[in-house]
Amino acid sequence: MEMKRLILATMALVIWGSSALLAAVGCDLNDPDRDVKRLFPESTGYKTLYVSIGKKGGEALLREIEARLGDRFKGLYETIDVPYTMYEIYRGKDLVGFIHGVNQKGQYGGIQVFCALDTTGAIRAFYLQKLTSKGAKRFREESFGKQFVGMSLADFYRYDPVSGAESPPGRMSAVANPAPEAAGDFAAMLRATKKNLILVDEFLLDNRHLPHFRPAKGGER
Repeated sequence: MEMKRLILATMALVIWGSSALLAAVGCDLNDPDRDVKRLFPESTGYKTLYVSIGKKGGEALLREIEARLGDRFKGLYETIDVPYTMYEIYRGKDLVGFIHGVNQKGQYGGIQVFCALDTTGAIRAFYLQKLTSKGAKRFREESFGKQFVGMSLADFYRYDPVSGAESPPGRMSAVANPAPEAAGDFAAMLRATKKNLILVDEFLLDNRHLPHFRPAKGGER
């Protein structure tokens, strides 16, 4: 009987440990040296930072970020302890930009959306590292990613990831979906990009874009 209890206890610890690992799904560049040089040809080096909502502000910060996103965090990719990997890009001693990626649930699996940003938080490159979708080939075409270049969090605040609408219409409404049959994946990418920019604003830009945020009526930041 004691042996049976020991085995059950061990199995419970293994299951708990596996669940804990699954609950914190980060998103790193597959090959940072190669990818940094490709996204920032002028770079001479980079620093890697590891941050999390739980360590910086806990539940209160999570609620604030959800309010800015316009949607609740959910699933393995959006727990409070997810370790976000952020890259500061340098040319000599000068900071020239950032790279950050997030995981997002798509129609057929996880999507990894990376943004290369200048020091103001404007997108200079949009990069899909992982994507399983009926429209994968078209989403990976340069013409799709170029639609995001120059946009910042200020352009995303009017976009509601729940309804998929921007009110009033602005730059987000002009982003075209090249694969209509994969509308769910397109919506997931837009949500992931907005989430990405909010996290960069919070952790790297000292909430530079927060003044552009207008909470929904009856909501709170």
